[in-house]
Amino acid sequence: MSPSLPSSLPRRHWLKAATLSTLAMTAWPQAARAAACDDAANWIPPDDFLADLPRLMQALRVPAIGMAVIERGEVVWARNLGVLNAETRTPVADDTLFEDASLSKPVFAYLVLQLADRGVLDLDAPLVHYRRMDYLADHPWVNLVTARDVLRHSTGMPNWRKDPANEKLVPAVKPGTRIDYSGEAIFWLQLVVETLTGESLDASMQRLLFGPAGMRDSSYTWSKDLAARSVYGHRAVDDEETGMPPQMLRDTWNAAQTVADRWGKPLSAWRYEDAARVLPEVQAITPKGLVNWPGDILANAAASLRTTPTDYARFMAVMVRSERAPWQITNATRDAMLTTQIDVPGRWTDKGLGWNLEATPRGPVFYHSGSNGNIFKNFALGDLRGQRALVALTNAGSGNVLYRRVVRAATGHDLLAFDL
Repeated sequence: MSPSLPSSLPRRHWLKAATLSTLAMTAWPQAARAAACDDAANWIPPDDFLADLPRLMQALRVPAIGMAVIERGEVVWARNLGVLNAETRTPVADDTLFEDASLSKPVFAYLVLQLADRGVLDLDAPLVHYRRMDYLADHPWVNLVTARDVLRHSTGMPNWRKDPANEKLVPAVKPGTRIDYSGEAIFWLQLVVETLTGESLDASMQRLLFGPAGMRDSSYTWSKDLAARSVYGHRAVDDEETGMPPQMLRDTWNAAQTVADRWGKPLSAWRYEDAARVLPEVQAITPKGLVNWPGDILANAAASLRTTPTDYARFMAVMVRSERAPWQITNATRDAMLTTQIDVPGRWTDKGLGWNLEATPRGPVFYHSGSNGNIFKNFALGDLRGQRALVALTNAGSGNVLYRRVVRAATGHDLLAFDL
């Protein structure tokens, strides 16, 4: 049966939407499905699915995909396919970097919990006790926001302000009463971490997580080397515009890099005060409206992480591995990270600390998706009980259709998150 679509859609939109729906709903081969649904089987995508993957990428206009699989707490498989840029056709390589978008958030959450375990940060203390930014509204609800609220998305704050240069940040509801997905709250917590550590986000990440975990190709910021190895984002298959879309972070980072070179301080070392200081210089060399406030040219814990698929898999291995190294969060803290942190009746998915949680017929899983500018789409899925995980990173707006097929073929999980 054809999917039901609104009759008001013009025919060309209907045809494109129908194509996407058909690709999303077509079942994978029976043998592959049977293997994927066997909990004793691994999560490496079946060979027949991988053989068909280039066809799917072409149909969905996804130039590149990177995937990695963790079994028994170890990275056992990785594969990069396609090109960095559909126009230049430069092929991806093992060290190609993908823009992780909101997959940045769980990684940052892990750092925050490391600091909590060390007594540097109290998850339940109001953030204003550590740092109150001048762009926060003078409202009593602002004073109630805690790190726990930020990581479980119960601050009541918006995802992103429309006019951050002039608009104050304020919760829409009392913190702790409902779920409001908020990148703004993550960014504020990032600035709290800057205050507590006395260093940039990237410096803290390299010291506390990336270095110990062996994540050698991971950064929340930008450099000429990172630029050369990073994929470009591409339009979704139903986008009627042509040509390369605006590259968002790449565009702002390249402008900031020019000033960083002149200033003699790498972007990886910038803190909020640095970005505020050079903001007029960056605005002077960029189109009006591209860079509006310091947050546009600073590493962003909510959205700017870039990694190889293997590096992100190394983080997922840390999440699911049973053995614990001294630098890792405690088992009790990891359990809290993967346990429901706020009770909102009627939800089909729950919020842990940095992760979404879903109870499936085959046991609980944790996951997160990522989308930047509708030109990068990513997904990470973990099973703590099975010590396994899967990462899929793409560089196109239709990458979400593709990564859902990867997850279904490899794991047998058909999450509610894919449909609701």
